[in-house]
Amino acid sequence: MIDFVVLCTAAFLAGGLNAIAGGGSFLTFPALVFTGIPPIAANATSAVAVFPGYASGALGFLGELRSFDRRALLQLVGLSIVGGVAGSLLLLVTPASVFNWVVPWLLLFATILFLLGGRINSWIEARGRQDKNSWFATLVVSIYGGYFNGGLGIVLLALFSAQGMRDLNLMNGLKNILSFVLSAASVVTFTLAGIVYWYEAAIMMVAATIGGYIGARLARLMPVAMVKSIVVVVGLVMTAVFFARSLA
Repeated sequence: MIDFVVLCTAAFLAGGLNAIAGGGSFLTFPALVFTGIPPIAANATSAVAVFPGYASGALGFLGELRSFDRRALLQLVGLSIVGGVAGSLLLLVTPASVFNWVVPWLLLFATILFLLGGRINSWIEARGRQDKNSWFATLVVSIYGGYFNGGLGIVLLALFSAQGMRDLNLMNGLKNILSFVLSAASVVTFTLAGIVYWYEAAIMMVAATIGGYIGARLARLMPVAMVKSIVVVVGLVMTAVFFARSLA
């Protein structure tokens, strides 16, 4: 019963955070580890739990996505699929001891990205030029997303800025659809590998969906700065916990 409450609470809050500012994986992944699921399987199960929310997010920007060049969109989707599968396969072949060591560093990296996301995008925009190797950068970002989902949204927004995009609504739409596609590719890979804890994933998907619906409504009432501060604090606390765990 305690595990059930922990998973429901974490997923509900994660759904709300993702709807308002992002960072839900800072809650879902640690909650799964807390209930006794091995870190690699917890990472895979967390990806399953949060990925449906990306689809609804993409639908909110359907108009902007329709105006985007179809060939370019298909190229981005294709790279996301390849990267998502590659990242998830990389996770599957990573020894548990190595993943346990790298997790706190990934959490710290994702937290810093979330904290400095706005500044990173502003710095990239100030450069005022398009990255000629954008396809390679997209592939690398997708591999990261397939391996570890934390901070993916910030990385994608920075990537789009580097590619010369300036329409924030379009960038958010692309961020959501690519996150959904590469996460779906990862989920299929993790499912075939048999490492997803489906009972826990199903509980968290339902709770995250409810949390996302309520979070979308609260987003109009709560200051975004306050929510972002909460996400950063949670990220730092989880980073400290996993650093302590890796040294134990």
